[in-house]
Amino acid sequence: MSTAAPALTPTIRALAWCLHLLIAGLLVLTAGRAVTGDRPHAGLIVAAAAAFGLTYAAGPFLPRIRRSRRAAAWWLAAVGAVWLVLLGLSPDAIWVAFPLYFLQLHLLPRRAGLAAVIATAVAAVAGFAADTGSFTPAVAIGPALGAAVAVGVVWGYQALYRESEQRRQLIEELTATRADLARAQHTAAVLAERERLAREIHDTLAQGLSSIQLLLRAAERALPGRADAAAGHVDAARQVAVDNLAEARRFVAALTPPTLEGTTLAGALERLCTTTSARHRLTVRFHLVGEPSLSTAQEVALLRVAQSALANTVRHAEATTAEVTLSRLGDHVALHVVDDGHGFDPGRTPAPAADSGGFGLAAMRARMDALGGTLAVESAPGHGTALTARLPLTQPTETEPEGRP
Repeated sequence: MSTAAPALTPTIRALAWCLHLLIAGLLVLTAGRAVTGDRPHAGLIVAAAAAFGLTYAAGPFLPRIRRSRRAAAWWLAAVGAVWLVLLGLSPDAIWVAFPLYFLQLHLLPRRAGLAAVIATAVAAVAGFAADTGSFTPAVAIGPALGAAVAVGVVWGYQALYRESEQRRQLIEELTATRADLARAQHTAAVLAERERLAREIHDTLAQGLSSIQLLLRAAERALPGRADAAAGHVDAARQVAVDNLAEARRFVAALTPPTLEGTTLAGALERLCTTTSARHRLTVRFHLVGEPSLSTAQEVALLRVAQSALANTVRHAEATTAEVTLSRLGDHVALHVVDDGHGFDPGRTPAPAADSGGFGLAAMRARMDALGGTLAVESAPGHGTALTARLPLTQPTETEPEGRP
C-alpha cells in the first residue's frame, strides 16, 4: 500500500504490488497447510485467511484510506484484528507479520509506526508460542529480526525519498533562477543594443540630417540670385546624405564606421575637420600630438565624440573657428574640441527631448564610461566651449569592444 506516499511513482507502485503478492502467497500457504496437514479447525483457518484477504483487499479500493491517515489507521487496526484471529488458529500466520511491518511503517507516522511494529512482533512471538506450546529464543529472533529489517528498509527509503525531494526542489529552484537570469540577460542585452543604436543614430543620422537641413537653408537663402552657391550647398547636402547612408548600413550591421576604414583615427578626425569646414561657415583645424595606439572600440568612441561635439558647435555655438586636438598624455589619450562660440552654462543643460535634442552630452558620457574614460565640458556664456574626452590606453578587459559584430 502507498496511501500515505506523497506521490505514486513507478517504483512505489512496483513495491506495492510485490507486497500484495507476498500477502496473498502467505495466506494461500497458511490455508493450504491447514487443509493438507489435517489440522484441527482447518475450516476456520481457511475462513480466517479469506476474511483477512478480503479486509486487506478493501484498502486499495477505498479512496478515503488513500487520502486520510486516520482512515488508514482504522483499516490497519481491522487488518491486525483479523490477523490476530488467524494467528490464534494457525502458527503459520506468523509469516504474515513481515508484510504487516511494511504497511504499518508506511501508513502510520514515524513513532506510531514503530510502536505498531513492536506490538505486532510481540503478538507474533506470543501467538506462535501459544500455538506450539513452547517458547525458544529462535521463536523471538525471527519476528524481531524481520521487524528490524523492515524498519531499516522503510526508514532508509524515506530518508532517500526526502533527499531526492530536496534535490528536486533545488533543481527546480536552479532552473527557475537560470530562467530569471536568462530573462535578465536578454533584457540587459536589449537595453544595451537600444542604447548603442540611440548613440549611433544621434552621432550619425541625426547629425547628418541636421547638416542637410542647414545646407538646404543656405541654398534657399542663396536662391535665386546666387544659383552657383545654391548648387554647391545642394551638392554638399547630397554628399552628407550619401555618407550617412553608408554610416546607417554599417552600424546596423555593427561594423567599423566607414570613416575609419583604411585609415587611422587621426586621419578620420582630419577628414572630419575638413568636411565640416567645407560644408559650414566654420573653420575647423586638427592637431595631432604624439602617436596614440588605440583599440578599435576606443577609436570609434573618440570619433563619435568628435562628430557629436562638432555637430553641436555647428548647430548651437555660432562659432567661427574650432580646434580639434588628439594627444597622448602619459598612459591616457585625450581628445580636445574647443570653439569660440557663445558658450553655455553646463549646469543648466536642458533635459533630452525628442523634438529639441539634448542627447549629445549624455551619449558622449555613456561612450566614455563604457570604456573607463571621462568626459569634461568647460563653458560659460560668451566664452566658448572646451570639451575633453580622456581614455586609458589600456582598455579594461571586461569591456565589450564597441563596433564589433
